[in-house]
Amino acid sequence: MPDVESLVRVRLRALRQQRGWSLDELAERAHLSASTLSRIETGKRSIGLDVLVALAQALAADIDQLLAADDDTDVVIRPAPTGMGNATVWPLSRPGASTTAVKIRYEPSDRRPEPKVHPGHDWMFVLDGTVELTLGERRILVNTGEAAEFSTMTPHAVAAVDRPAEVLMLFDHEGQRTHLRPSQDRKKQRPTQDPAKQE
Repeated sequence: MPDVESLVRVRLRALRQQRGWSLDELAERAHLSASTLSRIETGKRSIGLDVLVALAQALAADIDQLLAADDDTDVVIRPAPTGMGNATVWPLSRPGASTTAVKIRYEPSDRRPEPKVHPGHDWMFVLDGTVELTLGERRILVNTGEAAEFSTMTPHAVAAVDRPAEVLMLFDHEGQRTHLRPSQDRKKQRPTQDPAKQE
């Protein structure tokens, strides 16, 4: 397992290359010499805190992330299906992610889903079947192998056509809150009837 300083070297070099900067360019931005930066990246010079701060600022990187140990948690996600009305949802990303990926299986229904509105954008890819995407007054058929991306400030809804359809969807925070939580929240918040009124 590499030590923290070795990880920092790898991360600094990767961030520099990702930005397309040469050693000279990063050195100039960090007010260091190119030779000093080269020795840091190759492990011939230790990384002092003052140098690390200068490089992190030049790269717009978070020092805590540069110093963080490698995450050795299980990278495999084992989604558990959850029923939501006429759909079954498999979460494909970990809780708390800024973007949530889900697989949704829509069952055909005679009842149209209620269009929703929220800030942001949604994206979907149809894995199997055909879905009807409602966008305001428009109704668009999206078939297997096709994708759609749309502003969620337009009232929108998705429904299976003729047979079950499976869709991969990406939601931002607002999309996740609007599409994945309300039905569960409503169940939790549903008022209990007065037993006297049930008779």
